[in-house]
Amino acid sequence: MSDAAETHRDFVRQIVEDDLRTGKWDGRVQTRFPPEPNGYLHIGHAKSICLNFGLARDYAASPGGARCHLRFDDTNPTKEETEYVDSIIEAVRWLGFDWVH
Repeated sequence: MSDAAETHRDFVRQIVEDDLRTGKWDGRVQTRFPPEPNGYLHIGHAKSICLNFGLARDYAASPGGARCHLRFDDTNPTKEETEYVDSIIEAVRWLGFDWVH
């Protein structure tokens, strides 16, 4: 990568690349998307999906590999509607991503 391209990388990718360069986390890149399944996603969720799943995609060839986990974050899953879980899964796939099961 050229020096110009390196200076224009976002701060998250700069941190990931610094960690990879120093061997932190054994060269593994691991992210997660933890939505609460109590409603439909909004634009902020879409940004998080693209960042977290995109990092895993972009760094899949890193020495330790890369993954993004879809982890539904809820303390009482019996109160949640499967409609929202299904819509979140559909949104992640619509944006072009998949996750480790």
